[in-house]
Amino acid sequence: MSVKKEASGRRSIQVEIEVPGTPEEVWQAIATGPGISSWFVPAKFEGRDGNPAALKLNFGPGMESRSVVTAWDPPRMFVAQGEGWGGSPPIATEWSVEARAGGVCRVRVVNSLFASTDDWDNQLESTGLGWPAFFRTLRIYLTHFRGQRSAIMQFVAPVAGTEAEAWERLTAALGVKGLRVGQRWTVPAGVPALNGVAEYVSQSPYDALFRLDKPGPCVAALGAFNLGGQSMVALNFYHYGDQAAGTVARETPLWQAWIQERFPTPAELK
Repeated sequence: MSVKKEASGRRSIQVEIEVPGTPEEVWQAIATGPGISSWFVPAKFEGRDGNPAALKLNFGPGMESRSVVTAWDPPRMFVAQGEGWGGSPPIATEWSVEARAGGVCRVRVVNSLFASTDDWDNQLESTGLGWPAFFRTLRIYLTHFRGQRSAIMQFVAPVAGTEAEAWERLTAALGVKGLRVGQRWTVPAGVPALNGVAEYVSQSPYDALFRLDKPGPCVAALGAFNLGGQSMVALNFYHYGDQAAGTVARETPLWQAWIQERFPTPAELK
């Protein structure tokens, strides 16, 4: 994915996906706090009387971002502008929904900033590479769980070694190594109960999605990545339905204990 550069100094990346639903249904999924939380990260819009002023996203402990809503045109488009990474210029994120034939919509996200150098191009590219994994979860949500209540469990753990080694450890521990799309899967003994079907599996990047029946309607997103030179594994569980919050309350301590046992903090990080 390449960065688009304009004479004005604007630099941007663009990612899009087609998803099922009407523009109004898709808008609810990408432009409301409960909707965004059902496939991305915990989100909340600040404002009143249907006029949001800011969007808050929680990527994990100490990783909350806040961006100001600068344009709002439901159910077609909104723009939120927030702080950049480590001193970069402010970053604007534009979301748009376009109705297509066949009962689907095109969702497009554009991340952009203004800069006179190439210093931030790598970060823009990395941001663009991260969107497809979340968009695949969005498509599953809109296909199978559209409009349902949701609750999320997020776990991230550092792992000694390379990304490949981290992915090997995670997939082996969960019994998903070598699993193909469409195959059903049940975790081995010693892992909190999971059962479902593989929706997506990739090793470039290391990423997998499962649609679960047990412990309840859910999408499980697994990944391994490098963060500042440290290999990490991530597990996100998006639970759906009226029992979602109760399932998260029950399952969270089980997964916390399992991750602590299987992925103890490397000695060099203690």
